[in-house]
Amino acid sequence: MSILQGTERILTTHVGSLPRPVKLLDLMKSNIDGADNQVELESCIKDAVIESVQQQVDDGIDIVTDGEQSKVGFFAYVRDRLSGFSPRPGQRYTAFDAEVEAFPDYYKHYFGEAMLGGNLVPFVPVACTGTIAYHGTAQLQRDLANLTQALDKADAHAAFIPSVAPTGVGSNEFYPSEGEYLAAVAEALRVEYKAVIDAGFSLQIDDPFLPDLFADRALDNSAIHRKAGEYVEILNHALRGLPQEKIRYHTCYSINEGPRIHDVPFVEFVRYMLNINAADYSFEAGNVRHEHEYHLWEEIKLPAGKRLIPGVICHASNTVEHPELIAERLVRFAERVGRENVIAGADCGFSSQATYRTEVHPTVVREKFRAMRAGADLASQRLWKK
Repeated sequence: MSILQGTERILTTHVGSLPRPVKLLDLMKSNIDGADNQVELESCIKDAVIESVQQQVDDGIDIVTDGEQSKVGFFAYVRDRLSGFSPRPGQRYTAFDAEVEAFPDYYKHYFGEAMLGGNLVPFVPVACTGTIAYHGTAQLQRDLANLTQALDKADAHAAFIPSVAPTGVGSNEFYPSEGEYLAAVAEALRVEYKAVIDAGFSLQIDDPFLPDLFADRALDNSAIHRKAGEYVEILNHALRGLPQEKIRYHTCYSINEGPRIHDVPFVEFVRYMLNINAADYSFEAGNVRHEHEYHLWEEIKLPAGKRLIPGVICHASNTVEHPELIAERLVRFAERVGRENVIAGADCGFSSQATYRTEVHPTVVREKFRAMRAGADLASQRLWKK
C-alpha cells in the first residue's frame, strides 16, 4: 500500500475525517445515552467505512482513509484510548481567543451552531490525573480491520489512518514536569502509531497545536520558539524508528469558517514543521487567508525526500472550487518544489467531530473531491506534457 514513486500524475488525498451517515450518528447517540446496541453499532461502523472508502475511490481520491467513521470526535477519541485522564468540564477551549474577541457576536453563533456546538459529544477538556497508558487496542484493531476489509472491495492507490499529536491530548496535573507528561503521552500514542504502520497503512499525525502555539498571547517570542522546538522533539521521539516514508503530518490554522484575521502566517512555523520526521506535509493553502503563501517556497527549500500536500479545496465553504483553479494551485506548488513532490489535498477535515450539521454538506464534499480529481488531472497534463 505504499505510494508509488515516479507516478506521472498528481495524486489526490484529503485530511481524513468525513461526514458520518445518519444511521451511524443515531446509533452513536443512542450508545452515548446508554443504549445496549454495541453489536449493531460495530456492524454499522464497518458498513460506513466500506461505503466511505468506495465513495472516495469513485470520486477520484487516490490515497484514502476510513473517514474516521468510528470516532465521535477529534478530541474525544483519545479519552477512549488513553488511561490516566479525567474530564475538566469547567475549563473552556481557549484557542484563537484574539479572533473570538474581535468578532464576539459571530463566534457566539458559530460555536453554538457549528464546530464544537453541534457535536454528538460536547467538547470537554481533560487533564492527566494518573499514570498514562494506551488501552484502546480493541478500538484500534477494529479500525485497522475495517479499513483492510474496505480496501479489499475498492481499488485505492494507498491508504492512511490519522492519529493525534502528543501535544494535543490534554493538560498535566499528575507528572512532576511538562516534559515528563509529554514523554508519557508520546510513549502511549506510539503504540497506536506503530500499529497503524505495522498494519500496512500510512500514519497521519493530526496537529493543529503547533500553529496554535505561535498565537498564544501568554507566551513571549522566546518562549514560543522554545516550546515549538520541544513540540517537534517530543513528536519525533514518539515517531523514532518508524519508517519516515509511511508518515504524513497534517496541520491547520485552528479555526474553520470565520474572518480568520488572526490566523498565524505559515512562514512563522514552517521551518519547525519541516523538522518533523515525516515524508509528507499537509497544510492549508486553499483558504483565502493563506492562498498567497505558496510564495514562501521560493525562499524555503523543501528537503530531499519530502512532499507537500497543500489544501486545494476548502473544508469550510460550500462553494465547489473550479477544476481550473485547483489546477493553477497545484501548478504553483509544482513549479516551486517539483511536480513529483506535490499531492493534492484538502485544507482540513470535513467532519472532525461526529455531528448532524457538518459545515459542508456531504453531497458538496463529494463534489469537491470530484473537482479536485479533475483539477489534478488538468495540472498533470500541464506538468507532464508529452
